[in-house]
Amino acid sequence: DQARVLAGLANSVSGKDGGYHDLTYRIVSPVNGQLRYLHSIGQVAWEQGVAVSMTGIIRDVTQETVNRQALEKSEERFRSLIEEAPVATGLLVGPEHRIEIANQLMVNIMGKGSTVLGKPVAIALPELVGQSYLALLDQLYATGEEHSARNSPAELEVDGVLDTYYFDFTYKSLRNAAGDVYAILSMAVDVTPQVIAQQQLNQLATAQQNAIELAQLGTFSVDLTTNLLTVSPRTADWFGFDSLSADPEAFISCIEEGEQDYVRTSLYNTLQPESGGRYDVTHSVINIKTGQKIIIKAFGQLYRDATGQSVRIDGTAQDITVQRELQRVLEQQVQQRTQELAASNEEQAMLNEELIANNEEYAAINEELEEANSLLIRSNDNLQTFAYVASHDLQEPLRKIQQFGDLLKTRFTDSVQREEFAYIERMQLAASRMSSLIKDLLGFSRISTQRNSDEPVDLNQVINQVLSVLDLRIVETAAEVQVDLLPTVMGDAAQLGQLFQNIISNAIKFQRAGTTPYIQIVSQLIAIDQLPGSIKPARRSSFYCQLEVTDNGIGFDEKYLDRIFQVFQRLHGKGEFAGTGVGLAICEKVVANHGGVITARSQPGQGATFIVYLPA
Repeated sequence: DQARVLAGLANSVSGKDGGYHDLTYRIVSPVNGQLRYLHSIGQVAWEQGVAVSMTGIIRDVTQETVNRQALEKSEERFRSLIEEAPVATGLLVGPEHRIEIANQLMVNIMGKGSTVLGKPVAIALPELVGQSYLALLDQLYATGEEHSARNSPAELEVDGVLDTYYFDFTYKSLRNAAGDVYAILSMAVDVTPQVIAQQQLNQLATAQQNAIELAQLGTFSVDLTTNLLTVSPRTADWFGFDSLSADPEAFISCIEEGEQDYVRTSLYNTLQPESGGRYDVTHSVINIKTGQKIIIKAFGQLYRDATGQSVRIDGTAQDITVQRELQRVLEQQVQQRTQELAASNEEQAMLNEELIANNEEYAAINEELEEANSLLIRSNDNLQTFAYVASHDLQEPLRKIQQFGDLLKTRFTDSVQREEFAYIERMQLAASRMSSLIKDLLGFSRISTQRNSDEPVDLNQVINQVLSVLDLRIVETAAEVQVDLLPTVMGDAAQLGQLFQNIISNAIKFQRAGTTPYIQIVSQLIAIDQLPGSIKPARRSSFYCQLEVTDNGIGFDEKYLDRIFQVFQRLHGKGEFAGTGVGLAICEKVVANHGGVITARSQPGQGATFIVYLPA
């Protein structure tokens, strides 16, 4: 350091920097050879323009320098760890959550490039304002806690496009030497493709289950590795079993004794390579509880693993007892007519001409009966196919009606054809109501058949997502929605979203003329002994979350309270308010699925309050 120190002193003596110097340099102790750091501050004094003295202080700053260097190395290692982390990682510093450090994976997730560095999260990612993440960061910075979540949705603007993404993320509060929180370490993994794929699988499974229910089919699955047969509730009901799984022999024992070997042989043949893995058997079933006998037709398919080993047989079954009875009656009629024909032939043996005519007549009758029998079988097959596709294809002709109606309306616009124009509008309105009814019925069916996922659900996130979906209607009606801080409950986020979307959309729709919709959502935790006497939840819990959604709409007479939660029950005509009468029935089904209760209080013209009790 000698040259630097001598140059600094020379500058001071020459009058540069006002004769002032401030230098830090190293010395080696002549006693023990130890390296030390000194800090020198001095000032030159002049007399008649000539430097005559230099006065100053020298301080030993060895420990301060060593500590600072150690801190700089520590910070450099910490920054390196973040930048090289295998997952998206960032450091959010201070109460404004300034993005101090972020590796490339985190920068990619934020979708704005390196411009986000050094900015508070709310400024770097303005689309997060109104979502739960900023409030969560504030909470963790204040409490010093950490938070983890899986498959958490977030609305992010990436490369200029706003879309929904899903993340597994962890927020961990970091403390300084004094024990105060100074930053939050954020780590995230983008699981959007996996979540979307799972949602698509769930939708496909729901559609398949709806088709099975619509066609009144039962299902079965034979696990060949464990020799366990699993069936749907409908199939178990046919056999009279309380359990949905058992050894295959327990089910074969319910088949008529004379058909049991036939079923065993059919199952064995399905496992053989030459069978193509198809199982197609019709056999009887005797209910072990009631003794009732039915006929079922079962279709199955064998599945193998990557090594070619047979692992399971999946299939469907249909109760064809009625069809078989009709077929038996027809066959009896054919046999009876044939016998009558034979008797008539004997009696009329001497009357050849009449005999020939009778033969032709009975032959025609026989042919008609056989054709009728064939048509009946074909009709049953067609009905099964129709039941499978009806829920998917009913919407298509309705869309065609509306599209062609639009084309016709462009041709009937003059005053001479005003009546035809009105007919077309009424036709399109009816088609639209039918489409809405089908969608609502399918929605009600899904809620009725879906199982609760029973996982922690942040109701603040649910409400934010619902308000995002209803944003256009809220803007159009200038509605004001006030939401208190809501709790986290166990349940299904998708179903709870449908619950609040139906309640809030009804509050906006049933508004009084000349008023602006105002909706308030509050919650509180109450003990079981605080529940009103009329409230009987399906699931017992020590505490319940009471959620109230209050509006200033038209209200209703409470004598109709039981009626409003039933399917197709409407208190107003179609000309007053649109709807199918299914929305509140869906709400009641969702709350029941979660072990809770929904009720309401209201007076005509005084608004309404819908109260939901959910196990805490």
